[in-house]
Amino acid sequence: MAEHSFKYIIVGGGVSAGYAAREFVKQGVKPGELAIISKEAVAPYERPALSKAYLFPESPARLPGFHTCVGSGGERLLPEWYNEKGVQLHLSTEIVKADLAAKSLTSAKGETFKYQTLVIATGSTVIRLTDFGVEGADAKNIFYLREVDDADKLYEAIKGKKNGKAVVVGGGYIGLELSAVLRLNNIDVTMVYPEPWCMPRLFTAEIAAFYEGYYANKGVNIIKGTVATGFTSNSDGEVKEVKLKDGRVLEADIVVVGVGGRPQISLFKGQVEEEKGGIKTDSFFKTNVSNVYAVGDVATFPLKLYNEVRRVEHVDHARKSAEQAAKAIIAAEAGKTVEEYDYLPYFYSRSFDLSWQFYGDNVGDTVLFGDNNPASSKPNFGTYWIKDGKVIGAFLEGGTPDENKAIAKVARALPAVKDVNQLAKEGITFASKF
Repeated sequence: MAEHSFKYIIVGGGVSAGYAAREFVKQGVKPGELAIISKEAVAPYERPALSKAYLFPESPARLPGFHTCVGSGGERLLPEWYNEKGVQLHLSTEIVKADLAAKSLTSAKGETFKYQTLVIATGSTVIRLTDFGVEGADAKNIFYLREVDDADKLYEAIKGKKNGKAVVVGGGYIGLELSAVLRLNNIDVTMVYPEPWCMPRLFTAEIAAFYEGYYANKGVNIIKGTVATGFTSNSDGEVKEVKLKDGRVLEADIVVVGVGGRPQISLFKGQVEEEKGGIKTDSFFKTNVSNVYAVGDVATFPLKLYNEVRRVEHVDHARKSAEQAAKAIIAAEAGKTVEEYDYLPYFYSRSFDLSWQFYGDNVGDTVLFGDNNPASSKPNFGTYWIKDGKVIGAFLEGGTPDENKAIAKVARALPAVKDVNQLAKEGITFASKF
């Protein structure tokens, strides 16, 4: 079979791959030196679009509209861009073996790819109910969302089951965003999750109460404190019912599962140092193996602001870590260095007419401010997290661009707080001082 050789290879074709490629080109990488190997059939794109505009009933987003790097206001890198810059795209190519000692990758088709420097950007894969042997979880019309192909199948099902019933399993990012978009498509939606409130990894009970109330007002039925334990199918093999642990049975034409993801690092097991479920890197995303870097979801890196190591699953970090690695690789070749990665954790979401942003860390005591009535015509509220007498995190729903910038600044500044009651009164005004 064919053997290919490149100076730089990015394995994985998601968000990180597109941003790394753009940075490599910016840094002067020559045509023919860089390749991206992706099991997907399309050039890198902004994945968040899949759970939002891709499924809109009117004027849905479609490729090439959301190729990287439009999500951060950058240039849209069409397949032609890669051709012009001499970056080789090996699409529909799954790597099944990685030999880091030999600097070699092998594809499912038996092709060999040799490299001098490797960037691991394999991202996450969704956790499937079939992984746990859930009865009937292999029925048709049970969907997961990770890639464009997944979104296409879900879109067709939504169109084919007009005014149908959907059960959304999971109360995190995917659960909330897809429940909203299903309602926009006039689908009857029930959300099911085991936790006492939605988005428990980030939201406080008070924040969650607003979103649960708002979703209920939009017609989303929410069932908490239980899980899906099985599915029944009709004679065509399509899902018909969802069985819950508490004994309830829900009718369903469509089931969407969003119960988390796992970093895809199995190819590299035993070859690189791991920590906290990811590949351990330094502040330049270099692993303990010479000339091997890891970025995005798979990287466990030093979070300088809090003096600890973390793995972050979010598009913002996928973009920034990829750019940092590309800069660091080129600088190292020239005997130079770049500044350490100094990341401020950032999460955001948009659904219905809502839009929230969060910066920093969500540990410690909390102070709620603003109007968090789900029935408000323009809800605008937030929360500060306080630890050791300092603001270390800030959340804002319905903020203006300036207000969102303010909460980012306050989360990085870590200002001292003397009076929490005063902080609650000041609300967003407090953040605007920084």
